[in-house]
Amino acid sequence: MRFLPQGRWWLAGIGIIVVGGGILGLWLSAVLTSQPYEKESRMSELVLSSSAFAQGGTIPPRYTCDGEDVSPPLSIAGVPEGTRSLVLIMDDPDAPMGTWDHWVVFNIPPTVREIPEGTEPEGTPGRNSWGRTGYGGPCPPDREHRYFFRLYALDTTLNLPEEASKEEVLQAMEGHILAQTELMGRYNRM
Repeated sequence: MRFLPQGRWWLAGIGIIVVGGGILGLWLSAVLTSQPYEKESRMSELVLSSSAFAQGGTIPPRYTCDGEDVSPPLSIAGVPEGTRSLVLIMDDPDAPMGTWDHWVVFNIPPTVREIPEGTEPEGTPGRNSWGRTGYGGPCPPDREHRYFFRLYALDTTLNLPEEASKEEVLQAMEGHILAQTELMGRYNRM
């Protein structure tokens, strides 16, 4: 340590220990956290998409009260292992009187990968905010609204009757959600 002024060699030693400890700490952190990331990378990521509109995009009028008011085509991917049923909920949190439920379907078989345009998925229909079952398209009365299509993978089937409300479905799902995803579209009447 001749290159350091007398009495300063201990600073170099501390620096080496700190740098060495930092490298050791980084290595330990990488080793200790690699297993959970590895596990996550093997798990499927639940995805809900539509060929009719992109995430955050505009929902075409065909799927609204200004058009044919049919449900858009939906595709499902990445359903996790152990899924016993799927739940699909479409709602509008921007409605003037509070969140408006447009579509509620539960106990959808986990093997369903496509919900074709204008069809109800196999499963149990829940009650929407119009007091009926089935899809009801966007029909905002005042401005552009956001419409959320939420898909849940559950480790159980729900013991609920047809026409159960969204609130009843959400309550029954508690503690059983394996994965969830959402697709959001926007619509404004011209």
